[in-house]
Amino acid sequence: MTDLVLTRARVLRLAVPVMLAQAAIAATGVVDTAVMGLYGDKSDLAAVAIASVAFSFIYWGFGFLRMSTTGLVAQALGRDDMAGARATLQRGLLLGAAFGVSIFVLSPVLRMGVFAPFGAEPDVVDLADGYFAARVWGAPALLTQYAITGWLLGTGRTGALLAMQIVMNGVNIVLDVWFVASLGWGPAGIGAGTAIAEWVSLVFGLVLIWRSLKREPGLLDRAALMALFNANRDILIRTLALLFAFAWFVRSGAQMGTAQLAGNEVLLQFITVAAFVLDGFAFVAEKEVGEAYGARSVDRLRRAMRLTSELALAFGVVISLAYLFAGAEIIQRFISDPEARDAALAFLPYCAAVPLIGVAAFQLDGFFLGATQGRAMRNAGIVVTVAYVALDLLLRPLWGNTGVWLAFLGMYVLRAGALGYYLPSLMRATAGPRPQPQPRS
Repeated sequence: MTDLVLTRARVLRLAVPVMLAQAAIAATGVVDTAVMGLYGDKSDLAAVAIASVAFSFIYWGFGFLRMSTTGLVAQALGRDDMAGARATLQRGLLLGAAFGVSIFVLSPVLRMGVFAPFGAEPDVVDLADGYFAARVWGAPALLTQYAITGWLLGTGRTGALLAMQIVMNGVNIVLDVWFVASLGWGPAGIGAGTAIAEWVSLVFGLVLIWRSLKREPGLLDRAALMALFNANRDILIRTLALLFAFAWFVRSGAQMGTAQLAGNEVLLQFITVAAFVLDGFAFVAEKEVGEAYGARSVDRLRRAMRLTSELALAFGVVISLAYLFAGAEIIQRFISDPEARDAALAFLPYCAAVPLIGVAAFQLDGFFLGATQGRAMRNAGIVVTVAYVALDLLLRPLWGNTGVWLAFLGMYVLRAGALGYYLPSLMRATAGPRPQPQPRS
């Protein structure tokens, strides 16, 4: 447990490496889109769009491995239970590997229907299938990495996290350019490059945490493993609900035509970069809120919430302004297909509003994940997704892609409101009696 008083300077020291690491992750999608934009056409762009969302739906559905590891490790450190923290990491590694292998084994079945909901044109689906077949080889590596990422965040080793992401992103960029620009593999080359990069990053990550892999007593205890899984069931449901909302956004764009789908995909990469950068503060909030929750310190909890949110809001304003005034130049430079480029330019202002509007939702996610308040997150996620889909169905027939974007912006407002409703219960739970470290058999 750390006794350091949280300050804005400390928040920045923790958040900046996370922001850079998150930007490196986001840059993977940006590079994928840029390479396809330069060396492919609108069908290639659309294929990468729907295939990426399909993988996000599959992989991010298991994001509870990262989320729970961060929160539970931080809580264990807050109550001075280092052995419990290490056991959480090791169970997360085992679960991640098991889930990743399962996805790979089931991939032939998944490929049969994963693209059907998007309603894309047949040539786009064929290209997306090539991406999927190559990318799925990285499933065991990526899901195992979730536990490593959660451990590094929960222990405040954000510099090590940055190093791991730089390795992955660097390998991915090199392979993207080689496989697509030089070998002409198209979307399948993008998928292959990402899968290889995920394995390289896993090996590097295991080296980083090697000293924390000493087996803890009771590690393979069935009851403990089931307790970990059951504790994260609600976070899984919440994640799937929000992923469905993002998939719905892509599907709504597909209903507008291939050019509009490609344009929305370009703007979605802008949003991904912004979200990943702002998540730097949300992840710091997870760590600090988790420790405060483990120590049952309401004052510490409030300070963590306030300081991380102040800085997140400031960065959100800066990113929104940067997109509004510089986004057009980026789109003009990197998107060669004129229809996709024009579609992205037309809706850039809506995209630029997301970093500012979404700050509250991102921060509240961090608060509740740090305290592992899965029930509140599950309920809020389901309500928000249902409300967003209803809003899209109402606005899209009236205003086309403008309605698609207005509904998407409304989703962020709904996320903040739904989680804000549960904030008083989080404060009451933190004020409760402090749990003691569990004895190890």
